[in-house]
Amino acid sequence: MVIGTLQAAGYTVGGVFDDDPTKWGTEILGVPIIGAVQEITRTGLAQAVIAIGDNAVRQKLARQLNDLRWVSMVHPHAWVHPSVEIGAGSVIFAGAVVQPEAKIGEHVIINTGATVDHECIVADFSHIAPGAHLAGRVVIEEGVFVGMGSSVIQGCRVGAWSIIGAGAVVVRDLPAHVTAVGLPARVIREHNTRQEERYG
Repeated sequence: MVIGTLQAAGYTVGGVFDDDPTKWGTEILGVPIIGAVQEITRTGLAQAVIAIGDNAVRQKLARQLNDLRWVSMVHPHAWVHPSVEIGAGSVIFAGAVVQPEAKIGEHVIINTGATVDHECIVADFSHIAPGAHLAGRVVIEEGVFVGMGSSVIQGCRVGAWSIIGAGAVVVRDLPAHVTAVGLPARVIREHNTRQEERYG
């Protein structure tokens, strides 16, 4: 999806890096898979984007490869108001809508058909999954995953590194480090450690 979005936005994609050696030397959408992720620093490529959906892994790689120039990109079939702030490395996919005065942090994913309404804040390393909807002035803290088809009503805050299950409806603030599901969304699990620590 990231390659397709880059191509649709007019970028030339020079290569893909993946730590799975069985993929080296193959292609995806006509783009060669060159080698392991750490090799990117020796290629001289001008710009990069992390094409990994897992928020914690994306954060880990961004920290390890902090000398790279991260490109943010918007699919030409997304609608993003000119007043929206988009951080480095973030991707807004086809069919997404991001309304005025929203702030999108670094390495955020606004996935296919998701909507982010006016004055929302979506912090670094968060992922708004396909078909998820944020009403106005919602605050999504760092590393949050908002599941497919879920909704967050106006003015709610979701704490850092929490997970909202698919189809859930968030009608009140949620704390950090929890998983919430259902309609209305209720906490079913607390995370003992931050997601990035759990994934090493």
